Amino acid sequence: METSPDNRVIIIGAGAAGMMAAHAAAERGRQVVLLEKMDQPGRKLRITGKGRCNLTNTSTLKDFLTHVGSDPRFMRNSFSRFFNTQLMEFFEEHGVPLVLERGSRVYPKSGKSLDIFLAIVTALEKMPNVDIRKNCRVASLIIEEGKACGVRCADGTVLRASSIIVATGGMSYPLTGSTGDGYTMAQAAGHTLTPRYPALVHLDCELSIPKELVAFVLKNVRLTLTDADGRKLCEHFGEMTFTNNGISGPIVLSASRIATAPLHEGKTVLAHLDLKPAIDSDTLDKRLINDLNSNGNRLFHDALRLWLPAEMIPLALKSLHIEYYKRLNQINGAERKKLLNFLKDFTFRLTETGDFEEAIVTQGGVSLKEVNPKTMESRLVKGLYFVGEVLDLDADTGGYNLQIAFTTGHAAGNNC
Repeated sequence: METSPDNRVIIIGAGAAGMMAAHAAAERGRQVVLLEKMDQPGRKLRITGKGRCNLTNTSTLKDFLTHVGSDPRFMRNSFSRFFNTQLMEFFEEHGVPLVLERGSRVYPKSGKSLDIFLAIVTALEKMPNVDIRKNCRVASLIIEEGKACGVRCADGTVLRASSIIVATGGMSYPLTGSTGDGYTMAQAAGHTLTPRYPALVHLDCELSIPKELVAFVLKNVRLTLTDADGRKLCEHFGEMTFTNNGISGPIVLSASRIATAPLHEGKTVLAHLDLKPAIDSDTLDKRLINDLNSNGNRLFHDALRLWLPAEMIPLALKSLHIEYYKRLNQINGAERKKLLNFLKDFTFRLTETGDFEEAIVTQGGVSLKEVNPKTMESRLVKGLYFVGEVLDLDADTGGYNLQIAFTTGHAAGNNC
């Protein structure tokens, strides 16, 4: 058995949150042991943003929090100490030039996630009071008299410390090491777990997607989700794509955060697609009347190109049930209304989400009610901290989730 000094802090998981916690704690003079069960740290960080690493978002704190669930207020205190400006300064000071792209998203100038990973891991390796141990899986926490005081590793090793930070990630991308270990540890320590679901993931639907439409990008469309009673669940504007079994793309990933819980609970979720969001229904109807009158001899299947990209036409024909070879001057009022409805409110039922292997983040986790938002310390066990995706915190795409990971890690490292 190894007896650790009182100045030691053990961090379980060397992802974004864990490495930032290690850096912050080491800067304060703590002896840091960073335990990573995989053969290399930061595996998920290195593939984030399709390998480009959307580091953060430069939106204001007020706007940023509108993209965060389940309780955005939880992050307010720690964001006041370490937010997007401080995170950008950290990486620029460690040799990573950054660029601002569409949607206030911040990336490394090189376009490589590897540069973000190398900057922080190199900084840690230069610190004499940081010990990074790879291939070291923690089997359980050691808690005595209501205080975290060590860990038992899978190989039987016991390490003791005065503070333990759980930074194990969630359950998304399990091949990177995120297999839910932190939830088991939290539950064993007496913590409540909220239901966990895959989030920021594609959504499957009842539609039969024509092969012409698969992977086609629809730009500047509006996607609205409602429940069975027509109550709006969320609304997003931007780009989306069709998959073999459903829909994906930026606005779908964001919408999935709202859809995932009801879908997994077996509830009805309807998707409403507005292909012409820049024009209201009355104005578009008048335009359709004019187009039908002006192109009376054109065949319906050919004339659909007036209002839709070619890739959407097979789906429109299948959905509208209007004869292919009907001339536009033969289209009646009811059929025109069907066309209008397709353009403004094409509705279909969602059936399920992608699984954790495909999800960018995990929704749910350690209850925020049982964690101090200033320090990330457990309210139940002294000296035990939770950071990053293991918490019941998730956000939209756009750099929000990585900022949460770095900020919660920084808060724990500065207070452990």
